Amino acid sequence: MEEVGTKLTVLGVGVLAWLIVTAIIIAVSDIGRGRSKERWQIALFLGPTVLLLLIGLIVPAVRTFVLAFFGADESTFVGLDNFQWIFTQQTALITLRNTALWVIIVPLLATAVGLVYAVLVDKTRGEAFAKTLVFLPMAISFVGAGIIWKFVYAYRPEDKEQIGVVNAIIAAAGGPPQQLLNNDSLALNTLLLIAVMIWVQAGFAMVVLSAAIKGIPDDIVEAAKIDGTSPVQRFFFITLPSIRPALVVVLATITITTLKVFDIVRTMTGGQFNTSVVANELYNQAFRQNQPGQGAALAVLLFALVIPIVVYQVRLLNQQREIR
Repeated sequence: MEEVGTKLTVLGVGVLAWLIVTAIIIAVSDIGRGRSKERWQIALFLGPTVLLLLIGLIVPAVRTFVLAFFGADESTFVGLDNFQWIFTQQTALITLRNTALWVIIVPLLATAVGLVYAVLVDKTRGEAFAKTLVFLPMAISFVGAGIIWKFVYAYRPEDKEQIGVVNAIIAAAGGPPQQLLNNDSLALNTLLLIAVMIWVQAGFAMVVLSAAIKGIPDDIVEAAKIDGTSPVQRFFFITLPSIRPALVVVLATITITTLKVFDIVRTMTGGQFNTSVVANELYNQAFRQNQPGQGAALAVLLFALVIPIVVYQVRLLNQQREIR
């Protein structure tokens, strides 16, 4: 009980301090006149944000980049050895292969599933309910999704009742149950993990693309119908070109999310059985193998992979603004 009281006291003090600081900033922001007052207000309101970004983002990012060139003791300069390890060590190479599979398969399939579903349910009866069913997985955390699907793939010995849906189907068909998450033959277990991510992200793709489809002017669609085009032709020559910006945004967003995937792998396999990805291996090296330099090198690699996608997306958004 005393511990709860202490936590509530700390929380109350924190809220009170925030209110006091906010009141001071608002009061002080009225000092001055004209442009000097405007600059003063900008400094007061943006200053705390810039300070928090500096402490919580910029400084750790710079330190991680520097740490990538040092050894396990964080004091011995090793140059590019940590990056050489990434591209030569067998475990790291498997990690890169798995990450490549995730990045290639998840954005394409999740976007394709979301797009097809959005087109099929558009302007149909029960559209809202149908969309809700597909979007529901987005409300589940990656850890929750991993736990759910771990039960779906669950294995029990052949003489016991199967609680996993997949193995229950296999057993009902007369086949022996399989340890699916342990099977790295042809990266089967990695593909099964990828299916979880597609299940989660398809709802996001469906919602965004459905909104884009509804933004297509009706007169264009009606003119195409009058010209005698088939639904397939309208899809490829009207729908896809019209929603191209939304498609790019969805693909880029899902790609970035996929590059950073950690929770699903950590929850379902812990990266064992050749299922690790860059984010998971980063955690393993930095916090379990006591190799902060190698973990930092993986973080730098992850950052380098994400940046081009972000830059392309920003450029595309700027081009759209110029067109408007």
